[in-house]
Amino acid sequence: MLPVRPRTVPSSRLSRLAGFGRLAGGIAGNVIGGGAREMLKGQKPDLPSLLLTPANAKRLADELARLRGAAMKLGQLISMDGGEVLPRELADILARLRAEADPMPEKQLNAALEAGWGPGWEGQFQRFDRTPIAAASIGQVHRAVALDGRDLAIKVQYPGVAASIDADVDNVATLVKLSGLLPAGFALDPLLEEAKRQLHQEADYAREGAMLARFGELAADWPDVVVPALAADLSRPTILAMGHVKGVAIDKAAALPQAERDRLMTLMLRILMAELFDWRLMQTDPNFANYRYDLNSGRLVLLDFGAARPVPDHISDGYRALLASGLAGDDAALLRAMAAIGILPPAAPAAMENTILAMARDGFAPLRLDGPFDFGAGGLASNLKDQSQTLIGQRDHFTAPPPDVLFIQRKIAGMYLLAARLKARVDVAALVRPYTG
Repeated sequence: MLPVRPRTVPSSRLSRLAGFGRLAGGIAGNVIGGGAREMLKGQKPDLPSLLLTPANAKRLADELARLRGAAMKLGQLISMDGGEVLPRELADILARLRAEADPMPEKQLNAALEAGWGPGWEGQFQRFDRTPIAAASIGQVHRAVALDGRDLAIKVQYPGVAASIDADVDNVATLVKLSGLLPAGFALDPLLEEAKRQLHQEADYAREGAMLARFGELAADWPDVVVPALAADLSRPTILAMGHVKGVAIDKAAALPQAERDRLMTLMLRILMAELFDWRLMQTDPNFANYRYDLNSGRLVLLDFGAARPVPDHISDGYRALLASGLAGDDAALLRAMAAIGILPPAAPAAMENTILAMARDGFAPLRLDGPFDFGAGGLASNLKDQSQTLIGQRDHFTAPPPDVLFIQRKIAGMYLLAARLKARVDVAALVRPYTG
């Protein structure tokens, strides 16, 4: 993992553009050097393999972590597969983007706090810890104790992040387009617009505060789940204050006894079902950092609701039909259900249809088993990885699903990856069956 150290967040358009320029130039230099070495060996250079090297992944991770904001958030999306699609050595380097960003230096932090709370803001607290307990793509988090004794977590947005979203997304898109990794007819622009919309929402701390409060209400009847309480009196457009809840990173739960890992993963999949079908409101970012485990109470802690989004009724109903057809083993109905919500591209060639159908069959394996499915057995992740590579080979015919479906699929994939990380055994069919009748 790259070292974490305070580094000023580039806040001006010029300074951020310069960062992208350095990134593009460095990657181009690595590609040219690698291509020359391949030619000296008498081999024809392969652009995708030259781009996806550990050296370029390290350069990408370091620069995106320095830029923070939308640039780093998009890098997190690239890295979320956890090594199931990307080669493990690249995934390990990019995983840094899912863990810790470089925090702001104290001078920049002080300016951000004064901009939000005004001069003399320290008078609102008994204690404010200037060393952050976490630093991510949009902001960093500090512990504090309010005058009334509340133990708080204070999320402070990086300066210039909200204003740089559109330019950052466009700059990342330019790098992707120049790479030649996308198919010629791939409709990237609609996805970019959706990425911008979601990132603007994530930078809107007033919206996130409202979502935090809403999820707190929805989870109030779940004794094994805790959502931090919103501290509305101390929250501002660029500062989000909430109760501090103790817990360890969810992937650290892999060291717990089997029965506890099974219970924890069952609970997380129950929440996923509730989000999709009951609440029709989903926290769509499956970053492991958004979930923590309270060692004392055994409760699951839910964090970070900037990526929460409503689930439209027709999408929820479409997934209900998808689950029913998958459980029944009806391939024809499964294809119709996937086409209805946009997972299966229109006029997909037979080879692509067969690949997507095979992926769906494997994805439904946990649902079709009568009893607990062992996510730690390894076969499911390996099969899905192989099929993903086959699908990538057919990319000239690929079109992305609608944004709502894309984010839901990302959340589902994230839960499967976490279940594999925890080596959990879950009776998934029992969780899903009530929603398919």
